[in-house]
Amino acid sequence: MASQTLFERIISQEIPCHKVSEGENWFAFLDIYPRREGHTLVIPKRGVSNISQLSEKEISDLFIGMNTVQNILSKYFQTNDFTICIHDGEMAGQEVPHVHIHVIPRTLGDGGLTLMSMWPNGGPMGGEPNHESLSKLTSNLLEA
Repeated sequence: MASQTLFERIISQEIPCHKVSEGENWFAFLDIYPRREGHTLVIPKRGVSNISQLSEKEISDLFIGMNTVQNILSKYFQTNDFTICIHDGEMAGQEVPHVHIHVIPRTLGDGGLTLMSMWPNGGPMGGEPNHESLSKLTSNLLEA
């Protein structure tokens, strides 16, 4: 029998958390190592490491949970701007092997950066896009 993930232990109340909201198939709580105040994790109640392992209903409910959390945080922080981040699997930076959505409210001067900060050596934005390369990749994706 596989051991429970940290998040499953939180859902079962074996480990305390600071619950923000909950639905039938999802649970939301404050991150204990927040990037900024209000940083919330929204997780499916079923412990899987990749979104592709969730049913369509679980995925739908997870995103409804994300939206519910945004509404709660929006009222408190008086913002409609959020960084939403999902690390889908270990190589994507997922530290707990349980799908989770980071919902981080954004306000002026919060110290947060953009997606570009995750790949500082990824090349500059702007200039002419390489449509030939993008077209080839699209064709390969559709054939796979």
